Amino acid sequence: MPLETLPHDTAEHLRTDEDVALYIEAVLEDGDPALIRDAIGIVARARGMSQIAREAGLSRESLYKALSQSGNPSFETVRAVLQALGLQLSVKRADKPAA
Repeated sequence: MPLETLPHDTAEHLRTDEDVALYIEAVLEDGDPALIRDAIGIVARARGMSQIAREAGLSRESLYKALSQSGNPSFETVRAVLQALGLQLSVKRADKPAA
C-alpha cells in the first residue's frame, strides 16, 4: 500500500501574533534570504495579502511579485511588510564571532 501524503500549508498554523513572531524569528536566525522571503510571503498570505500590501504602501501585485520565488524584495519592502504585520527587525550580538 503506497504512503498517502497530505499537503502542508504553514499559513494555516500561524494563528496568533506570537506564532507569527516566533516563525519569523526562527527563519531570520537561519539567515537564508530565500527562506526569509518565503516566510514573509507565507505570513502575509495568512494575514491577507491585500490588507498587508495596503498597509505596507504597496500594490497587491507588486507584493506578490516581490515575495515570489523569483522575487528579490528590497530592504524597504521587507521592513514595510514586517511593520504592516506588527513586527520590527532588531539586532543582537551573534554567539559566534564574525569571520
